[in-house]
Amino acid sequence: METARDPEKKWPAAETSRPGMDDEGVETSPGTLMLSNGLYCSPMIECPPIRNEADFGVREAQEDGQRTVALYPIPSSDPNDPLNWSKLRKGVNFGLGCCFVFFTFALINVIYIPYVQLVADLDFTFNTFTTSVALAFTGLATSSVLFLPLLHKFGRRWLYLLGSALQLAAAIWLSQMTSKGDLMGAYFFSGMGGGLSETLLQVTIVDLFFVHQRGTMSGLFLLANTAGSGLGPLAGGYIVTGQGWRWMWRWCGIFLAVNLLLVVFFFEETKYIPLLNSQPIRDEVQAVPSQQQQECLNREEGHQATTAVQNNNLSRPAIDPSVKRKSTRQRLALFTNTKAPVLQHLYQPFHVLFTFPAITYTAVTYGALTTWFTVLVSVVESSIVYPPYNFSPSGVGLLILSVVIGCALGSLLGGPMNDKSAIWISARNGGVYEPEYRLYMALVASVPAIAGILMTGLGLAHQKPWPLLAVGFGIFGFSWTVIGECALAYVSDCYQDIIGDALVAVVFVRNALAIAVLFGLSHWLAAVGLQNLIISIAVIALFFFLLPVPLLLWGKKARVMTAKKYRDMASRLPGHR
Repeated sequence: METARDPEKKWPAAETSRPGMDDEGVETSPGTLMLSNGLYCSPMIECPPIRNEADFGVREAQEDGQRTVALYPIPSSDPNDPLNWSKLRKGVNFGLGCCFVFFTFALINVIYIPYVQLVADLDFTFNTFTTSVALAFTGLATSSVLFLPLLHKFGRRWLYLLGSALQLAAAIWLSQMTSKGDLMGAYFFSGMGGGLSETLLQVTIVDLFFVHQRGTMSGLFLLANTAGSGLGPLAGGYIVTGQGWRWMWRWCGIFLAVNLLLVVFFFEETKYIPLLNSQPIRDEVQAVPSQQQQECLNREEGHQATTAVQNNNLSRPAIDPSVKRKSTRQRLALFTNTKAPVLQHLYQPFHVLFTFPAITYTAVTYGALTTWFTVLVSVVESSIVYPPYNFSPSGVGLLILSVVIGCALGSLLGGPMNDKSAIWISARNGGVYEPEYRLYMALVASVPAIAGILMTGLGLAHQKPWPLLAVGFGIFGFSWTVIGECALAYVSDCYQDIIGDALVAVVFVRNALAIAVLFGLSHWLAAVGLQNLIISIAVIALFFFLLPVPLLLWGKKARVMTAKKYRDMASRLPGHR
């Protein structure tokens, strides 16, 4: 009988010998991998050829000289393992998750489009809008802490359904609102539903994709985020102009209802539990003989390797035909019950936040990016509807479109470049990959990020032509995506076995920063003026964007120092890889 792994039992590490592990296979620096030119072998050593994709080789061929890239996590021979799914199945799941994120931020960011109409019809003030958005972020933070610990216990699918249903209810409420209380209450519930989207999609990325693909996938996640923030207001502007402000939220409700139906019938559970069917939890990768270990070491230190790797323990096992594939009903089950503990995941996100520097960095960086973007949008959208700009609701939406264009470029260029640069640096380091290699691009992108903030904010303060504001928005959008995908891929690579708790911490800090700033934004703006507000934001943002520097210097040492704590946490999760 197939049984799930006991979460209370500490399972031994796979008997491998590779960078980041000691001679007994114990992880000493989480995230350190032999990524390029074969699994656990030097680029100077001849590796066995990859036959074809059907062989499911552990190494993936790259059209990049003679390099090959090792697949991490190591996939199993189980056809139900999400890592073994077809590209179509992965694409459907990931696409529905991106739609969830898109509508989360579309619903939140359309609030300023009918600004003039809501001020006239319902007597709202600027503080009403900023408080409502702050309450949405409060909902985002609350749901991530309350609900996401349950993803370890009951799987991902039911949370996607719950979040989609809450957002649909919020959209219907907003379309019928008559008071400030309605706006604030509906936005809180919108945040409660949307808070599940970001962390769930990042967990789905870890479930479905390999290490060398996660930068690209994180970029697409951020594109969905910013596309919702930009395309939502664009469409909302035309709807408000043509049909009135209530129809803006009615259309949100219609699309959210369609999204909910698609999730019901097409979103499969991605939580994978290895089975103890008289076989190992996952196929062991044979330890590299000591002579080959020394060759890898010599290559890392710049020496020439001379001996060839012997043969075929590098190919990924073929799909086991004796393992029964899940039926459609099983794949679409509401819950995937495990013996995973729940209570520890209520406090563990806060524990990991202050224990692992990589998680702290990602949390504050992602939080700063989202907070400053929200501040810029709040200030710009509530100002350009008045002289000298006199933008209509549709004009406001078109201005925010520049953010989407910048984010699209950041996603399409930055994500793949991040993955490729990490592989390239690894090859120059003897094939050894360190997660910190992703941070170089984040550091470079910090310069245009600050420039974008200043161009948009100071341009508005000095009433410069609107194209300057649009270009500034686009530059910031590009940088936001590049820095964000670097940070998210970095934490996923470092601590993938506790990624659920890590992302809860990241989302909580992101929302906490946004809440703190948005609740006080109207008072801050009144006290110092727009120009000084923007300069202050740029200086604070620069501090956050320079955090990769200490991690590039000491990040690996921090991972080594916290490896035992990480190993203890991960060993108590069922089916951790």
